[in-house]
Amino acid sequence: LAGNIAFNHVEGNPLIVTAGVDRIRLRRRPDINANQFLSGKVTWVGSSSMEIRMKISANEDGSDEWLEAYFTFVTLHPTTKKAIKISPLIPESDEERVHFELGAVKAQAKRAARKNKIQIGRPLSDESLKIDARAAQLLEQAGPLLKMPSLADPNTILMNETAQGNAMVAQPQARNLHDRIFGGFLMRRAFELAFATAYLFGGDKPRFLEVDDISFDKPVDVGDLLVFKSRVLYTMPDGGNLGHYVDKHDGLPLVNVEVEVWVTCPEQKKAEVSNHLYFTFALPESKTCKLVLPANIDQARRQAIRMHADEIQADLRP
Repeated sequence: LAGNIAFNHVEGNPLIVTAGVDRIRLRRRPDINANQFLSGKVTWVGSSSMEIRMKISANEDGSDEWLEAYFTFVTLHPTTKKAIKISPLIPESDEERVHFELGAVKAQAKRAARKNKIQIGRPLSDESLKIDARAAQLLEQAGPLLKMPSLADPNTILMNETAQGNAMVAQPQARNLHDRIFGGFLMRRAFELAFATAYLFGGDKPRFLEVDDISFDKPVDVGDLLVFKSRVLYTMPDGGNLGHYVDKHDGLPLVNVEVEVWVTCPEQKKAEVSNHLYFTFALPESKTCKLVLPANIDQARRQAIRMHADEIQADLRP
């Protein structure tokens, strides 16, 4: 439906691709015996990209909403594959202006994140220096677990020990309109692995709360060998705040799971990441969980970057 909304907004017949999914949040569990209503609308438009907010409600008028999702689409010229301008959006109501301004803030945050990405030969930004300092603290905290495991805190665990994975060959029934593998299919398979990873880690059937910052870095073709890798990136044993939209999660241990999807070509001895996905689960029957710590500086930086990104996202949560 989000794709249809995107096509209805543009003029002509441009190539519309999914650039990412900003956030999918679950407010509560729906009643599977009742009808549910899916709707959406364009909430922000840039030069060549647009944000679409989708929601699922228990009532046809949109009330009693229990899920929201934000999709970002980019419009390209069908021949040159270069970005093309699209029709602007004029917000009219107070609600539309709030969503439009929030979309603009998120777009600016993404541009800043790309700008602050480490590049060889360019000085580190203040934000990157803060992330490096946090990564060093995390690695120092993991010192006893790395050097004296028998004496370390039993409520800590190394990130390596939480890893799971599986592999599959992409089949033609999962194709989209462009004969590529549908992004929703990859999201579902990633969710299933993330759920199992959180389940095995926490020993308690996890409750999905949100998935954030889904990137589509490389298209996936029919016949590609896909390798899914997951791990618990970090935990919040004493609970955290995901905003008032998500009900009944205060004080529950939270588990953040990272899933990477790799397009692998054994013949060429090559593998490339096609997707990154970050899931947050709660452990509803547990009072706490183990604290996940990094085993090396690369893992420490991944932890620090994700924690920083989630803290920025928390400021944008209503």
